[in-house]
Amino acid sequence: MGCFFSKKSKRKSSGKEDLTPTTTTVETTTSNAVPLGNNTEEAPKQYSWDKREKVDPKDYMLTGLKDVTVGRLPGKLNGQQFVIQECENCNIYVLDHSATITIDDCVNCRIVLGPVKGSVFFRDCKDIKCVVACQQFRTRDCKKMDVFLCCATQPIIESSTGMKFGCYQYYYAELGFHFKDAGLSIFNNNWSNIHDFTPVSGENNWSLLPETSAVQDFVPVPDAESEFKSVRISTDPSRSIVPLTKGGRRKDSEESCLFVFFAGEYATANARKMIDEAIAKGFVLIQTKHVSMRPEEAKRVFQNDAEDLVELIKKGPVTALELNGDGVVEACKNIANEMFSGTKIFVSDNKNTSSRDVDNFFNFADMQMGL
Repeated sequence: MGCFFSKKSKRKSSGKEDLTPTTTTVETTTSNAVPLGNNTEEAPKQYSWDKREKVDPKDYMLTGLKDVTVGRLPGKLNGQQFVIQECENCNIYVLDHSATITIDDCVNCRIVLGPVKGSVFFRDCKDIKCVVACQQFRTRDCKKMDVFLCCATQPIIESSTGMKFGCYQYYYAELGFHFKDAGLSIFNNNWSNIHDFTPVSGENNWSLLPETSAVQDFVPVPDAESEFKSVRISTDPSRSIVPLTKGGRRKDSEESCLFVFFAGEYATANARKMIDEAIAKGFVLIQTKHVSMRPEEAKRVFQNDAEDLVELIKKGPVTALELNGDGVVEACKNIANEMFSGTKIFVSDNKNTSSRDVDNFFNFADMQMGL
């Protein structure tokens, strides 16, 4: 039972497709000119397509750079696709949302990518340290990459070795809006659920970074003298837009609790508030999900409690948290009473059934998301 409470471009001849960014032109409407004075000749008509804003593809590429700090400031991409290629020993900060990003033939670079609506694809890269948020993450023919990742789907590596992954930890003022513009949820992060498309028997091509790994030690914030000095960046996990989760690492306790917020104006804020409170009390956030449910799915997931939840589920996606630690169920119930007494929520009722609650919900969520 649960408890409820009310309140690319130029490529080497390797067969890789041309991925030069395509850009969208902006139309500007103008009225017809009016003849002046005694000039009786009618001025030529002007149409919207006669005055299009010129877009330079080079604005959406970084190519052949070495030993520099470069990138794009917020508002410079606005959902376009972007290409990074043949860069060496660079610090690259793409602090805007985009459609897709491809990174080819880069060596010894530190890279930060703002939220990407589609895919991020690394090819033929080596010694890369990066912070990435995207719908899909892929690598091919890469070596030695450290990736702090937020990925809505299962990350895929192919013919890649020495790959290490950690949970996304990053903040800048516009980042929350960029996640929304890219259609990404901060609660759907499968950073540790890696699929190796080309496994080698007896070898492991990927692993998880140590739990104590800090982004700052891998990808430093931009220098104060750089063009990015106006962007307030933080790599403090407590300020990260994406919640820091334990992911696929071994749990410290056998006791976990399911805590679910239903659709509403403050659902995201309340979920963040709950995470902060639980962590402050010494508990660990294992995983989160933001998914839609149908009434029949609610019955399968919440079982005896489903009847009370059907109308809430119809309002929109739910946000679920798995919290872990000895005594976490009772602590979550107390937090719910104290902080969310006027909010519709679900929280595991006792530790004997809480593991079932967690398994039922996250197995459903993973199936729905195709994981």
